[in-house]
Amino acid sequence: MVQYNFKKITVVPSGKDFIDIILSRTQRQTPTVVHKGYAISRLRQFYMRKVRFTQQNFHEKLSTIIEEFPRLDDIHPFYGDLLHVLYNKDHYKLALGQINTARNIIGKIAKDYVRLLKYGDSLYRCKCLKVAALGRMCTVVKRIGPSLAYLEQIRQHMARLPSIDPNARTILICGYPNVGKSSFINKITRADVDVQPYAFTTKSLFVGHTDYKYLRYQVIDTPGILDRPFEDRNIIEMCSITALAHLRAAVLFFLDISGSCGYSITQQAALFHSIKSLFMNKPLIIVCNKIDLQPLDGLSEEDMKMVTDMKTEAIKTLVAQGGEPNDDGVLLTMSTLTDDGVISVKNAACERLLNQRVEIKMKSKKINDCLNRFHVAIPKPRDDKERPPCIPQAVLETRVKENSDQKRKLEKDLENENGGAGVYSASLRKHYILANDDWKEDLMPEILDGHNVYDFVDPDILNRLEELEREEGLRLEAEENEAEFEMDGNELTAEESEALAEIRKRKSLLIQEHRIKKSTAESRPTVPRKFDKERKFTIKRMGRQLSSLGLNPTAAINRATCKRKRSSTRDGDGDGGNAMDIDVEQVKRRKLRNTRESKLANRHPRDIVPLGIKDSEQARQARKIKWKAEKLRNKAARRGEADRVIPNLKPKHLFSGKRSIGKTQRR
Repeated sequence: MVQYNFKKITVVPSGKDFIDIILSRTQRQTPTVVHKGYAISRLRQFYMRKVRFTQQNFHEKLSTIIEEFPRLDDIHPFYGDLLHVLYNKDHYKLALGQINTARNIIGKIAKDYVRLLKYGDSLYRCKCLKVAALGRMCTVVKRIGPSLAYLEQIRQHMARLPSIDPNARTILICGYPNVGKSSFINKITRADVDVQPYAFTTKSLFVGHTDYKYLRYQVIDTPGILDRPFEDRNIIEMCSITALAHLRAAVLFFLDISGSCGYSITQQAALFHSIKSLFMNKPLIIVCNKIDLQPLDGLSEEDMKMVTDMKTEAIKTLVAQGGEPNDDGVLLTMSTLTDDGVISVKNAACERLLNQRVEIKMKSKKINDCLNRFHVAIPKPRDDKERPPCIPQAVLETRVKENSDQKRKLEKDLENENGGAGVYSASLRKHYILANDDWKEDLMPEILDGHNVYDFVDPDILNRLEELEREEGLRLEAEENEAEFEMDGNELTAEESEALAEIRKRKSLLIQEHRIKKSTAESRPTVPRKFDKERKFTIKRMGRQLSSLGLNPTAAINRATCKRKRSSTRDGDGDGGNAMDIDVEQVKRRKLRNTRESKLANRHPRDIVPLGIKDSEQARQARKIKWKAEKLRNKAARRGEADRVIPNLKPKHLFSGKRSIGKTQRR
């Protein structure tokens, strides 16, 4: 089965991009270092290689374009005529012919200049010939720029065409605009064709797929056709005519008997008779749509006569195909709004098409080869006794019992009876196979560290929780009563009132100062203490503040200024005793203790595990988190890793210098 997938066609570059691609590839994949001191044969070989390489790249690219675009004479006539309708096959062939001519001209240019380079007598002469050769090749590509742009537009449009298999089982829908064709294909397939209440909503072919008797059928929705001369039809209508002319399909001719499409039954009947030659050798069904607005029985005599004439022509077409003059399934009615008769129309079309395809295969020459492979084995009777097919008695009894018993309830039925989804929860234990059915709903013990958790559950936990909640309520009530108490100035003395006013004033100033600092914290730099010009953090100022509060600042000043000095006396020497009187065991213990202290003092801070930390690894992670939290912000406005970076747009292969022969494997 041939599949036409136009989406695989390679993108066609423009003329300028074409030249840039080829010349850049030549510069990257051929040597770039040459000196005038080289032998003349080496110089000739250097520039001949450049010319040949450029010609080969042009040839490969142009050959790819010519081969990937379909030849109208080699593909199926449906696609050939469809491409002709959409793009005009003369222009299409002319563009591909120009590409082919340019490929041949570039080959001749390369051949001529390679011949001239064989007789180049200097570096300058060889370089001039190489420049001339590449320049003429680029000029040829520039001249075919419009053809390349035209082919790229065709490629983009062809990629949007539906994938239609001309040899598959196909149902074709045709008729006047706005008669319900797109609504029908949306009903029977998963296609999503736009449906609007005006004519020519569908402007191209749309494909959907449906199943009938385990076989896949493709359903094609065609644009609407008007009853006018062939030469006056536009591209949209010609797409439908092309599909009707070339596809072996079951044709559904839609007829709007209500007239709501804007066209009368007379006009639709005239269209049917004008294109009935396209229905030859195809199963034809006339579908009267929109019966919800106008039933078929309610038509006038004139309209009914036209519908009958169309039905007669359809029967004649059926007889011409070799079928029996049967009017069943030739004229059908339906309504896509109410879904009345939609499935019947689909089944009738699929059945008619399937029968026709079987008849065609039976009349073909290949059927004899197939019949030779079939062998139907018929057993010989061993006696004259008849043995009709029968059902065992046990099976019949089982069926009778099942029919007599009440229908088994499903989980869905139980869910509906018990409140529906979200309320009913299905029991997963009802099908457990246990020694006793009463055990199914028992609570399963939770085991933790080898112990049953239920053994440690306090049965009075709920009562104790209520007591705690009651105590908590009483405590909250007491706090509310305390909060309601406010101090007024009636019970305070004059000095206490002044102190209270001063405290409140000082508190409000501190709050305001803190809010100002907080609002400007991000933009305010961190100033070291040695650069504190306001002298806010000095020992003298601390002493003045403590004195103003009525406290003696001497001890605080001494603690801040004095340095910790090591005691000159050691343990055991302060009592004035002689060192010789010290016990030997006491000396050993002192040495051991001093050794431990020295080891602890000499340890690196990274090796010390703080309290509350499990091991050194956890301590390392904690220090890492601490360092990240204490890292100062970048207030110098330097570029960081999260800043936007505009990279250098110069490609490396064009600005990285010269390369010698043999250095082509850079990547």
